[in-house]
Amino acid sequence: MIKIPRATYRLQFNSQFTFADAEAIVPYLHELGVSHCYASPYLKARSGSPHGYDIVDHNALNPEIGDEETFSSWILALRRHEMGQILDIVPNHMGVGGDDNGWWLDVLEHGPASEYAGYFDIDWRPIKEELRGKVLLPLLGDHYGTVLEKGELELTFDLERGQFSLCFYHHRFPIDPNTYPDILGYRMERLADHFPEEEVSFLEYQSLITAFQHLPSRHDTSDEKRAERLRDCAIYKRRLAESCRKYPAIGAFVLDTVAVLNGVVEQPESFNQLHYLLERQAYRLAYWRVAADEINYRRFFDINDLAGLRMENQAVFETTHRFILELVKKGEVDGLRIDHPDGLYDPLSYYQHLNKKIIDIQGEGERNHFSHPISKPNYYIVIEKILASYEHLPENWPVCGTTGYEFASLNNGLFIYPSSQKEFEQLYSRFIGRSWDFDQLLYERKKIIIRVQLSSELTVLANRLNSIAQRDRHTRDFTLNGLREALTEVVACFPVYRTYVATNQVSEEDKRFVQWAVVQAKKRSPAADISIFDFIQAILLLEASLRSEFPEGVIPFVMRFQQYTGPVMAKALEDTALYIYNYLVSLNDVGSDPRNFGVSLPSFHRANQERVQHWPHGMITSSTHDSKRSEDVRARLNVLSEIPEEWRKRLSRWTRINRSKVRRLNGFRAPSRNDEYLFYQTVLGAWPLLEMSEERLINFQGRIEAYMLKAIKEAKVHTSWINPNIEYETAVVHFVRNALGNLEKNPFLVDFIPFQKRVARFGLLNGLSQLLLKLTVPGVPDIYQGNELWEFQLVDPDNRHPVDFALRQRMLQHLMLLIHSGQPLAFHTYELLRNKENSLVKLYLTWKVLSFRARLPFLFEKGDYTALSVHGAKAKHICAFARRHQNKLVLSVVPRWFALLGDNGDGLPLGESLWKGTWVEIPEVNGYEKFTNVLTDEIITIVRNKGKNYIPAHKLFKNFSVSLLFGLK
Repeated sequence: MIKIPRATYRLQFNSQFTFADAEAIVPYLHELGVSHCYASPYLKARSGSPHGYDIVDHNALNPEIGDEETFSSWILALRRHEMGQILDIVPNHMGVGGDDNGWWLDVLEHGPASEYAGYFDIDWRPIKEELRGKVLLPLLGDHYGTVLEKGELELTFDLERGQFSLCFYHHRFPIDPNTYPDILGYRMERLADHFPEEEVSFLEYQSLITAFQHLPSRHDTSDEKRAERLRDCAIYKRRLAESCRKYPAIGAFVLDTVAVLNGVVEQPESFNQLHYLLERQAYRLAYWRVAADEINYRRFFDINDLAGLRMENQAVFETTHRFILELVKKGEVDGLRIDHPDGLYDPLSYYQHLNKKIIDIQGEGERNHFSHPISKPNYYIVIEKILASYEHLPENWPVCGTTGYEFASLNNGLFIYPSSQKEFEQLYSRFIGRSWDFDQLLYERKKIIIRVQLSSELTVLANRLNSIAQRDRHTRDFTLNGLREALTEVVACFPVYRTYVATNQVSEEDKRFVQWAVVQAKKRSPAADISIFDFIQAILLLEASLRSEFPEGVIPFVMRFQQYTGPVMAKALEDTALYIYNYLVSLNDVGSDPRNFGVSLPSFHRANQERVQHWPHGMITSSTHDSKRSEDVRARLNVLSEIPEEWRKRLSRWTRINRSKVRRLNGFRAPSRNDEYLFYQTVLGAWPLLEMSEERLINFQGRIEAYMLKAIKEAKVHTSWINPNIEYETAVVHFVRNALGNLEKNPFLVDFIPFQKRVARFGLLNGLSQLLLKLTVPGVPDIYQGNELWEFQLVDPDNRHPVDFALRQRMLQHLMLLIHSGQPLAFHTYELLRNKENSLVKLYLTWKVLSFRARLPFLFEKGDYTALSVHGAKAKHICAFARRHQNKLVLSVVPRWFALLGDNGDGLPLGESLWKGTWVEIPEVNGYEKFTNVLTDEIITIVRNKGKNYIPAHKLFKNFSVSLLFGLK
């Protein structure tokens, strides 16, 4: 039986939040109603890592987070409170560069002969002959020759270890021991002058040079020669270190030689010998801009210091999962979250293998004979998979579901008013002075990403496809350039992150996606002969036209292609297009699609019913560490969809007020109208609830500056990370600082703040409704750290600031004392709602519902889902559903579109005057006549009319803005 979490709480571990810190808040999380901590990666990562995804050692804890003692203490605290933990693991890549990844350093030292050469996804035989048998390292800040002659590449010698390395700031590159003689033998006549030729120390030194020269080459990868090389290298290094210690003159000579080889700045010829030495290494140092075109190892997207792992290699899986599986075996980890599974060579095989290993270590292997591949999970595993709205998670994957991006999009969309879409698009187009076709925008951005950032990976694919084409007389006339262009079109038209074709599997959905991409590519291609696309389609779908046996290289090509489309989509959509297409940025988040302006009630219910049927235990979320904006920012900005005309008028007024703050650069505005439009939404969404002071305004201004600089660089329109336009960035900062310059005598803020307060009030009501939905729909609800209070955070690093847990503990204690003070609960809920800006109301709703879930775990874990019909004047403003398991029944009812709904006169969406004439229809209740409102303790009796059961809406929303009813018999 899989132990399903009841509710999770995401914790971001780093040097500022350790195992000891996590242990301190266990009692608070337990009281809040959380069953599992959901931990970010805490294996040993790059020093100073803020997130833990740049792991350098999969078999050790991160010392910046804690040691075995503090880890065990945290685990014991969880157990004392009957809690567990879900661990985020990173199988796709590792942190490289620097001086802390032993596997990577070994690869740089020994090249293909390294025992870890097969661990990383390295192309040792690229087309460019100069890179054969080498790893391209695009880490330099300028062209290689310039960096070399500036003395920034420093040869070093470790006297204790007898090892030579090249250092470049914090990076270290080991020298191939085969080339040590180039150093040790350089100007050796000077050493001979100090020793008679028969001197033992001199003879020993000469023999060491000979020994290093005769090491097996790094190009010889036979098991015997590899073992000999690695064994003898260690021996000879020890001998060299001993000689230098035993004979100080030799040590001094070696260090002096190193100093000479390091050259003299402004004497270019003095670096010739060092250059010759570097040319003989298993790596080639290069300017960082070279990466896009020539890098020959798979990266995490376009990040050079995150190298892809070959998880399909059995040894890699075993080594990287040894420690994790030990934690699982000891019961210290209760579930796994798989980071970026789309980067894996074969995700399905990975999930199957992971389940099999867990079964084995839990002693279930002998009792379970797997005559067929594992298709159902045997452990709680969720995957970070981004699904398009028209895409489905393959049902044969042995996982419990995704991490919930699709629900975040679904839940958010329910609070967007779809009838205003056309009006909203028009006001956006008029403001920025142009119209965007999002399909065309995404297509164009993909092509830019392919050309500018991920060109080298496409080159590898094109060369592999060309090799396949040349083996068949029917396809050999396809040119390399033609294949490359055709692949570019297919990838740019791909409708999903990736497909999952494998040797024995081509699903109908995968087939449909590939065929769609090919059809669109044909339409866009200027090529005269479009049969090249049919060839690509046949390859990608492993079609029968390729005969019964696939030509050599087809399967590896298809798998590599699938690993490529995901990064292109992610960089073009999440990190580019979503920073350009700004017409309602609450739609612009991971897993969302800005083309979907709102979600209908039937669509919302249908998605939840499908989750019950297929993925009832998947994680559901509303904010994550990857969110572009927190749930509360999106809930606030969604209000704009209800008031487009008022939004248009405000924009017109603000842009007139701020006209003088705009600069002109070569005839163009800075910021652009589009960036100015983003600025107004950003300030509106992130403006704090606390009354603004001059000090708070300065802090807020800094946050907005940082966000706007990141946004315009990600958009890559006027500036970018690769090619910064300092003038434009300076103009944007100037605009932000002046628009938010001060509170007094600021006409923009004088007009902005009253509007912001009104929108914020409706946004908070949206936030409560979306929170109750998240906590009661099918799935495992997750809370991102700190978001049990109102949080108006922007994209990282803004959303990774330290959480004030002491404040939250005090607030929860105060809340519990308040609730038990003797007054009726309905009185307190009304007061909490009336004072909703202080966050107690969100904390209350979170605590109350999670506590209720703890009392009835099976109702939410196994209960079915039924959409409830709503009738009357305000029916479209209500979302209602029932969860039922055995003889237990609970109803969730939430309002929406508050700006259009109105209020009862005191700003709250409560009471008969507002809801009169609206009813929620209750299905056959099997003896239930009454319900208790879990949130207010009110008893509500069913009204029967013409054979049907109803509850008047004004009874549901008498003292609180959302309702959770539990059936009473």
